[in-house]
Amino acid sequence: MQAIRLETTGQLHARTVEKPTPGPGELLVRIEACGICGTDRHLYHGEFPAAPPVTLGHEFSGIIEAVGPEVCDFQTGMRITGDPNIACGRCSQCRRGRINLCEKLQAIGIHRDGGFAEYVVMPQTQAYEIPLGLDPLHGAFCEPLACCLHGVDLAEIRTGASVVVLGGGVIGLLVVQLARLAGASRVVLVTRHPEKRRLAESLGATATLDPSNGDPLAAIIAPTGLLPGGADVVIECAGVEETVRQSTQMARKGGTAVILGVMPQGKTVAFEPFDILFRELKLIGSFINPFTHRRAADLIASGAVKVAPLISRVIASTRPSKPSRSRRDRAKSAPL
Repeated sequence: MQAIRLETTGQLHARTVEKPTPGPGELLVRIEACGICGTDRHLYHGEFPAAPPVTLGHEFSGIIEAVGPEVCDFQTGMRITGDPNIACGRCSQCRRGRINLCEKLQAIGIHRDGGFAEYVVMPQTQAYEIPLGLDPLHGAFCEPLACCLHGVDLAEIRTGASVVVLGGGVIGLLVVQLARLAGASRVVLVTRHPEKRRLAESLGATATLDPSNGDPLAAIIAPTGLLPGGADVVIECAGVEETVRQSTQMARKGGTAVILGVMPQGKTVAFEPFDILFRELKLIGSFINPFTHRRAADLIASGAVKVAPLISRVIASTRPSKPSRSRRDRAKSAPL
């Protein structure tokens, strides 16, 4: 079969590899769609821990083609979405219920072969059934949405809260929708890209802001700004130094800033600890998707979260691609 392999940092190649065989408790899944994530770019540049050589791709959906011994509740022909993050279940973090912080965490598409291939083998524990009638491209959004759900859960958005979302990529546009579903009455998306601002407003943002058109901090928190005094919750979704720094500055006194975007490993951002102390801010990191994948799949299958507008193009597929909205939008890779 064909697979896209990260051989080492900066070396990505299409390879012919042996079709995998499922072992005990495993499923063989024929990949229908796999998302191209910003983390894949970090992996390529050596900015995120990985275990090359490895087949990339951790946002996927597909059809079960074969099951290994000891598989329960799954059968051939089912369409599934895969949670790539495999916890050991035995370490101190897992025993505390913090499976995303597992000391032996492995991820499909990062530490073991993933969905940029015709087939993937995965533990049945990581599979979630989705309707056969659901577009498989939409199924590939379950993993990023699950990560966004964890961040929104940590933010503890209350009914009527004000929220600023920094970054207009797929993660930011998913968070806009989740914030409104959580009960936020005002959701402001900040991005330089006009097409993303328009899309955010169609998906529920009550206002959008171009940070290149003046001082974004003043535009948010000034007495005449969009949210005078700051937002109850700020969720950083861009993973760049500027927006990470702004996340605490745009929060009101007693507010919360959640870091959901992924900056390259080793990069740092300067904060003023006194400001965080004096205004009693909560600064929270949000890592992957503990116990949220099923909820993400249900939100997408029900149509409560819209993902079709977030697809910029389809690569290597017989299905016609949609017009590209932006190079920063998420593309979906279909079977090779």
